[in-house]
Amino acid sequence: MKKLLVFLNNYKKECILAPLFKMLEASFELIIPLVVSAIIDVGIAKGDGHYIVRMCFIMVALGLLGLVSSVTAQYFAAKAAAGFGTKVRHALFAHIQSFSFSEIDKAGTATLITRMTSDINQVQSGVNMVLRLFLRSPFIVLGAMVMAFTIDGKSALIFVVTIPLLSLVVFGVMAASIPLYRKVQERLDRVLGITRENLTGARVIRAFHKEEEEKNRFEEGLENLTAMQTHVGKISAFLNPVTYVIINAATIVLLYTGAVQVDVGNLTQGEVVALVNYMSQILVELIKLANLIITINKAVACGNRVSSVLDMESTMPVDASASFREGEQKSPSFEKPDDGNIMVQFEHVGLTYQEAGAESLSDIDFSVKKGETVGVIGGTGSGKTSLVHLIPRFYDATRGKVLVAGRDVREYSLEELRQKVGIVMQKSVLFAGTIRENLRWGKADATDEELYEALQTAQAREVVEGKAGKLDAPVEQGGKNFSGGQRQRLTIARALVRKPEILILDDSASALDYATDARLRLAIRGMKEKPTVFIVSQRTSSIQHADKIIVLDDGEIAGMGTHEKLLCDCAVYREIYDSQYKKSNAAVS
Repeated sequence: MKKLLVFLNNYKKECILAPLFKMLEASFELIIPLVVSAIIDVGIAKGDGHYIVRMCFIMVALGLLGLVSSVTAQYFAAKAAAGFGTKVRHALFAHIQSFSFSEIDKAGTATLITRMTSDINQVQSGVNMVLRLFLRSPFIVLGAMVMAFTIDGKSALIFVVTIPLLSLVVFGVMAASIPLYRKVQERLDRVLGITRENLTGARVIRAFHKEEEEKNRFEEGLENLTAMQTHVGKISAFLNPVTYVIINAATIVLLYTGAVQVDVGNLTQGEVVALVNYMSQILVELIKLANLIITINKAVACGNRVSSVLDMESTMPVDASASFREGEQKSPSFEKPDDGNIMVQFEHVGLTYQEAGAESLSDIDFSVKKGETVGVIGGTGSGKTSLVHLIPRFYDATRGKVLVAGRDVREYSLEELRQKVGIVMQKSVLFAGTIRENLRWGKADATDEELYEALQTAQAREVVEGKAGKLDAPVEQGGKNFSGGQRQRLTIARALVRKPEILILDDSASALDYATDARLRLAIRGMKEKPTVFIVSQRTSSIQHADKIIVLDDGEIAGMGTHEKLLCDCAVYREIYDSQYKKSNAAVS
């Protein structure tokens, strides 16, 4: 939590003025019991109506000054808290954007969303309350005790005993509840994770008629959250009744002591009323402080959770210098005369995911020339996606090197590297907005001519022209107003707008029919930029015309070559081909 306080540096003035104005308001509040005492002892006792009216005007003036001070303090506190929350959100979002897929996998999407929203809201609320009340409440409590001593030293000793008792209760509850609020937020993470899964997978749940099971799973998570919140609530609820008992007991003792002192002439009736008012002020402020402590507990727990994300270091720094150790040699230049044409090279690459027991990729070694088309095929879980994700550095190889244009990918800044690469993921993702806005993710200043050129190559021009508004046609969140095939073609067009040097199609044509798939591959081959293309596919028809086909089996290269060569030499490829084209294979043999 302490690390987050640096985000208040730009609000030092507000952080000083807010408590000062609150303490100014508290000072006016501490004067009022003395005014009431004077009204009783002078105005009422002597029957002086003018004095009573004058003192009443003084009370009203003190109230108005206190109101102005309070509103001013609220303004500065709100400004500082809102600015603080904004800066923390920006910093957290920017930090999450720097994460590689490894950190996102480790933290979990639901957890990151919770910390970006609920947790930061709690911290912002805590900062607001602290600036307003954290100094005001102790100031009133201690000030009331000091004012009691100015009235009567013996009676004020009751305050000396009462305040430490109350402090012990308040801080004891605080110490017990802070760790529990952290557990509450963790269980909230689980509930939000279940909710997110159900909302994103609603169609699958209904297709398998699993609504009741998912309701039960959600209710179980909710019950766990409720049980923990109830447990924490019981501890926090212990605060108010105990403080009331202590304060009321102290008030009884104070009234008895005051009555005795009045009888012997040491105190006036007005002074006793003032002492009781000070005790009441302590009660009110300690109730506020108790509620503030609960808010602080939540804020500290949530702040620690936000800090833990900010403390996570990305395994993939943006700057090249950050990813290479000082003095490490650059990748050696290639020895072959034509190696200057090599666009992508894997040098005995291995990849092990975090907390995985074994390598997902082992000893991957191949090179691809500029303009070549490479097919990547293999069974489910063979490592196809893992392989192509190493090129734009979504993950870093745990051994070996991946080179692009003769340089280790770690030598590039992420921006420079990913400007060279256009990738279409397995899951087609479109964002709310218009078709034009989605396509310009590939190139922010792309002209309509460039957009239509990319759409034509991606076989998506008719999709756009069939929509009212064409490029300005609306796209709903996730592209729900487009079919699966339309979404795939639009995401391919988005990647093509950039005119990348390397184009990766990660099983991105699975929803296309064979004829459209064939036209798409032919159009990409005909691009004047001649990108180096990686096609990951389960279909042998999608890759059989590639210049080179890489066959993966359990993270290793089982075969590499052309379609005809692999049919003869690679049993894994032949098995995949036979499962899809048994008749064709029989004719060949």
